[in-house]
Amino acid sequence: MALTREQREQFLAEPHVAALAVDAGEGRGPLTVPIWYQYEPGGDLWIMTGAGSRKHELIRAAGRFSLLVERVEPTIRYVSVEGPVLGTEPGTLAHLREISARYLPAEKVDGYVEFAAKNHGEQVIVRMRPERWVTSDLGTV
Repeated sequence: MALTREQREQFLAEPHVAALAVDAGEGRGPLTVPIWYQYEPGGDLWIMTGAGSRKHELIRAAGRFSLLVERVEPTIRYVSVEGPVLGTEPGTLAHLREISARYLPAEKVDGYVEFAAKNHGEQVIVRMRPERWVTSDLGTV
């Protein structure tokens, strides 16, 4: 059963690890990788990735990407969104802290932010407007 607009936006706003998919070019399947993301109902979403990463280069070339989030309990539910890139900006420590706090226990955030800032290199924020949604709650099967 498809989710309502409110249900799909609320589900996407929860801290699921997403599968990001982006066109990888002629003769290739899409690049599909796990990623953290940030989203608030009714708004745009953003991801943080390496400025020189293959993922970033492919997103820049395609101008759009998809995210899929899912769960299996208490029911099997998923939300897939696809849309255009609205813009890219340099990633900051504030972005890194925000996304880390979304996914990590509070006591782990400072250590992770320090590690990531030292080891992950230059980061960018890529903003996307969810344009097409595919959703379902399959209940308990």
